[in-house]
Amino acid sequence: MNIDIRMAHLFSALDDDQVRQVMESSHTGTLKDGESLFETGDEANRFFLVIGGQIKLFRVSSNGDQKIIDIIQPGNTFAEALMFMEHPIYPVSAEALGPAKVISFDNRRFLQILSGSIEVCFRIMGTMSQRLRGLIKEIDDLTLQSATTRLCALLLHRMEDVGQDHFTLPAAKGVLAARLSMKPETFSRILQNLSTKNILKTKSNEIQVLDENLLRSLAHLESIYGLEPEKPCVLKGQNISIDLN
Repeated sequence: MNIDIRMAHLFSALDDDQVRQVMESSHTGTLKDGESLFETGDEANRFFLVIGGQIKLFRVSSNGDQKIIDIIQPGNTFAEALMFMEHPIYPVSAEALGPAKVISFDNRRFLQILSGSIEVCFRIMGTMSQRLRGLIKEIDDLTLQSATTRLCALLLHRMEDVGQDHFTLPAAKGVLAARLSMKPETFSRILQNLSTKNILKTKSNEIQVLDENLLRSLAHLESIYGLEPEKPCVLKGQNISIDLN
């Protein structure tokens, strides 16, 4: 299978010769569902591009709880920032969510290419800046927003990604619940509440948005209204009462 790695933002500034150099030291691997790519603390001498399936990045707490840091979708790279560390190790573990395919790249070889291309240097700086802004936003979301707000925002983002109001959740409900720092039963309860209010129609992992405006309002509800959990609210002439925890 021929893959043009320039589909990924990180590689989009590479010319044909640079792509050839990068690919010379690359390896393509296929992972089974749940198969580990690397573990926390492993030596980080390679970074990755997902070309099929999904990769889950996570850490495990001292009591055994798993915190999902990110779910990497096809066309996205990860672990590239570690190449700039003197003695890099992976700060998270990575495993496949379902069957997945990734290309791995040698850090040292890519650094050699960076040393000869200012444009590529700026490209990778831009990519890492976007990641940093995303992480800062996630911290804000997790600390300042309710569970309902976070879930509605995820659904809106997914709807915008696929370009239609009927879509499949990007991962299992339990995985998404962990990603949003909530319990699976809370995730399911909020979906049921949204369905009862005719904002969504759900069937297994299939979602149909019935009222985009109200869903969008709920996604920004807490920042607009400063609501406390369980407090009823009125939006656009409609009385709704949804558990915000």
